[in-house]
Amino acid sequence: MTGSIWLTKLLLSHLLTDFILQPGSWIKDRNEKHFASRKLYLQGFITALSAWVFMGWQYWIVALIIFVTHTMIDGWKSYQARTVDLFLADQFLHLAVIAGCWYFSFIDWNSTRLAFRQLNGELHIWVLATAFVFVTTPAGILIGELTRQWRDKLDDADHSLANAGKWIGIAERVIVLILVLQNQYSAIGLLVTAKGIIRFNEKDRQELKTEYLVIGTLLSIGIAIVTGLLAKL
Repeated sequence: MTGSIWLTKLLLSHLLTDFILQPGSWIKDRNEKHFASRKLYLQGFITALSAWVFMGWQYWIVALIIFVTHTMIDGWKSYQARTVDLFLADQFLHLAVIAGCWYFSFIDWNSTRLAFRQLNGELHIWVLATAFVFVTTPAGILIGELTRQWRDKLDDADHSLANAGKWIGIAERVIVLILVLQNQYSAIGLLVTAKGIIRFNEKDRQELKTEYLVIGTLLSIGIAIVTGLLAKL
């Protein structure tokens, strides 16, 4: 079995057991009883067993590692408040364990060093990485400064709009950047049209609020397009 197939099977096992096969009553029991919850250990066992079946019986040590780490991570999570940051941290830890198991099962240091040298000298990859990082938070901060004069005039109830717009803008710019890199400019027009229709159907269309949204959208899409064109050059 190749390493890529092995890793894919582990990821599939995680998605099935952590999101689809885990009942809500188990999560509730875990959050109430923490490490005293039998459902916590049962979930860890099912996750490890699924991974073991998918990987092959000879990888029992990996299955044991997944059982221990999955149980510990979920037990730690049961003490925490339910937030987006906690959810992302939880999934990152699970995926880090999977990646670590895959690495120590299939990758040797010589091939890793060779791959690192090749990656370090590949200009195109670093340009793309820089472009994608820029269109997330850095571009959002830039747009926030450019639209500050409109945002400061919004009442307190509309400040939640700016917070939601931050995440919408990040997703929007990443999508536009991908479309530019793939030369799918017509799809960008469809994206702008769809967003415009949604805004037009809003019941509360204050002039100041509309100006803020239009200017922010144009800046967001424009920055993503320019970034994509520069990356392609």
